Amino acid sequence: MHGSLPPTASAPRRSPLILRLALRELRGGLSGFGVFLACIALGVAAIAGIASVSRSLSDGLGREGRRIIGGDLSYSLINREATEAERATLAREGQLDIVAALRAMAVAPGGDATLVELKAVDPATYPAAGELVTEPSGKLANLLADRDGTPGALADPALLTRLDLKLGDRITLAGHPLVLRGTILSEPDKIAGGIGFGPRLIVSQAALRGSGLVQPGSLSRWSYRVQLPPGTALDPVEARVRQAAPEAGWQVRSRANADPRFAQSIERFTQFLTLVGLTALIVGGVGVANAVHAFVERKSGSIATLKSIGAPGSTVVGLYLTQVMLIAGLGTLIGLAAGASLPFLVDALFADSLPLPLNPSLAPGELALAAAYGLLTAFAFAITPLGRAHDVPVSGLFRDTVDRARVAPRRRYRIWLGATLALLVGLSVASAFDRRVALIFIVAAGIAFGLLHLVALGVMAGAKRLPHPKRAAPRMALANLHRPGALTPTIVLSLGLGVTLLVALSLIDANVSRTISATLPAKAPNLFFLDIPSRDSARFRDYLHAEAPAAKIEDVPMMRGRIVALNGVPVRQIRPPEDAAWVLDGDRGLTYADAVPEGTKVEEGRWWDAGEGAGHLVSFEGDLARLLGLKVGDSVTVNVLGRDVTATIFNLRKVEWRNLGINFVMVFSPGTFKGAPHSDLATLSLPGGTDAGLENRILRGVAKEFPSVTSVRVKDALDAVGDLVGRLVLAIRGASGVAILASLLVLGGAVAAGHRARLYDAVVLKVLGASRTRLLSAYALEYAALGLATAVFGLIAGSLAGWVIVAKVMHLDFRLDLSGALLAAGAAVLLAVLLGLAGTARILGQKPAPYLREL
Repeated sequence: MHGSLPPTASAPRRSPLILRLALRELRGGLSGFGVFLACIALGVAAIAGIASVSRSLSDGLGREGRRIIGGDLSYSLINREATEAERATLAREGQLDIVAALRAMAVAPGGDATLVELKAVDPATYPAAGELVTEPSGKLANLLADRDGTPGALADPALLTRLDLKLGDRITLAGHPLVLRGTILSEPDKIAGGIGFGPRLIVSQAALRGSGLVQPGSLSRWSYRVQLPPGTALDPVEARVRQAAPEAGWQVRSRANADPRFAQSIERFTQFLTLVGLTALIVGGVGVANAVHAFVERKSGSIATLKSIGAPGSTVVGLYLTQVMLIAGLGTLIGLAAGASLPFLVDALFADSLPLPLNPSLAPGELALAAAYGLLTAFAFAITPLGRAHDVPVSGLFRDTVDRARVAPRRRYRIWLGATLALLVGLSVASAFDRRVALIFIVAAGIAFGLLHLVALGVMAGAKRLPHPKRAAPRMALANLHRPGALTPTIVLSLGLGVTLLVALSLIDANVSRTISATLPAKAPNLFFLDIPSRDSARFRDYLHAEAPAAKIEDVPMMRGRIVALNGVPVRQIRPPEDAAWVLDGDRGLTYADAVPEGTKVEEGRWWDAGEGAGHLVSFEGDLARLLGLKVGDSVTVNVLGRDVTATIFNLRKVEWRNLGINFVMVFSPGTFKGAPHSDLATLSLPGGTDAGLENRILRGVAKEFPSVTSVRVKDALDAVGDLVGRLVLAIRGASGVAILASLLVLGGAVAAGHRARLYDAVVLKVLGASRTRLLSAYALEYAALGLATAVFGLIAGSLAGWVIVAKVMHLDFRLDLSGALLAAGAAVLLAVLLGLAGTARILGQKPAPYLREL
């Protein structure tokens, strides 16, 4: 380099010069920045990809809102149809399409029965939005028409497979025959029905009424979908309907907010995956720091030259910081390109199998946030190693290249670091769906980094204090653990985070799978029976006793209702905590009892006696009551069958939800719903656990003797839930795999960063007579010790994290199953040794002479 740099150059003139010098130096290529680029690109791609897919799903829900709810507005009622006056109110606003949904038992000619999600439609108006695709195609009115006294039906192909049927076969619904005239290929409003536990069956409303399934108190949902004239605003219509029918108990959905449950679930799951992606980026930050540290070492000659000709330290730092941020910008662009393309890739590969509509598009806001994460992370991890070069004297840079004194960065660089970290924390919290979760993640990440740093310091301190082994290889390995410039802190940090994540995921997966496949079935009843007519409840119980004399049978009255006010405050004005919001969203199962339900315990207050039970009283689940700010003496208003009923909280009770038995958030006193029509809910628990033969015989018998009763096998419901959980776990594993891959990159980068020091060590030791085998043995012992220490930490920290998530977040029983965790920890030790040896094997093959000349 020729000439000199004026030390007093002003900032406006210096910046272009620094940029020109940085670009000139980058002409030599990006050697040594492979891990740097990969870490930034991987983390940014994960965050950008997750956010882009989430935005595409949200946009899809918004764009397809009218199709999802079947109109511009949807008014739903539980357990009852709208009155003539209510229907007239809705019809005045626009064209009306009515859909009924309930669960029923479909029975094949041979007697086999299965649960179906029944939808009854008006063929003249359904679907008002979207398209129902069937095989064979045809007019819906013709497919569902009554021919020779038998109505038609459309079925999910899974129903034909389950009951071994074909088109043209007959099934019975509550004892009434139907002919299968087609299969359902695409249903426009399927998402609005939520998770189904059986295949779909579509019939006409005339066929539903003819089946006798619609009875007072039966569990059904009637949706009244309004098609508004073009250009009609939604809010005035909702206000007019609310004023005309204030106590109808509608559950209202609009095209602008088709399904808040799905939208919230998408946002919540996106936040979790984004935090996992941010973990990958933070882990990658360690790789950034390693790469920048190695970069500064490689540039020590250039730094010395710049300083010797008068360049101030700030110019040196600015020059190389500009280079680093330009490379970080390149990695960010690569990550953004990969993340932005993910929604289009998902749409191209999985469009037909996605349960939600996807509207792939570029999401500038989400991409900008991912870019900010990437650049801020690169700056935060680069400023400290670069800042140290500010005050290193020229003589120190030219002198020893192995044992260089470490200089703390100036205050200005520490302030920049603090400001950057504050920005990262602020972005994480501000963009989070649940800020509490984001803060917990940030605190946990900080604690994890701190603990791993302490583990590294402990390993180094312990190695320093241990007696020196007599054999050369162990003695070298022990010395390498605590020597100046040792790889211990970097390897422990990068590998420790990966092992902790693997162990935590392994324990979460094992506990969730065990709960669904073993624990819940062991505690849960074998069969649930819904819509038992109250007039037949005694005969139904006698039938079950005759079929399974040793079985435990429970039955309770049941109706459906919605909480509409707490202490007189309408629900729409209440902002409940996230953990309790589901209680106020939608309808709930309600019951009444004159005694404490089995499996529950009164925590506050007492149970009512016979005289008190004649009033309007309610027992509320204790944990949920406290989350909602309710106490004994407060009031709860519920809407049941279109009538608002207010009851006083008489006691709070503890409910064991995990046994899947008959449990309710609210249990009312018998006088609250005296005379109200209702059906019964019953469960059957076999003493020996699952008995497929007996369960099938009972299901077939109930379908024959009580055709209006809906039977649910708990195993089938758990299989449906398990399938959903399995898909979520797969997504979590994919996102976590990015973080683990980042850990591996950092580990490889750490080995590469120590290449220079190891090279000179190997040269000197080989000159002194050390053989390649002995050196490899020493390095293998060093990496094995680091891997073992890191694995122990990962087992402890990962087990603790798994326990917190399973027991405190998911509220499941936690069992410390270390089989998968030990495998992950063992793999970490092996990986550390293999990567370490792979990085040093090439070093040991170098000839000593060229390097001895430079010493």
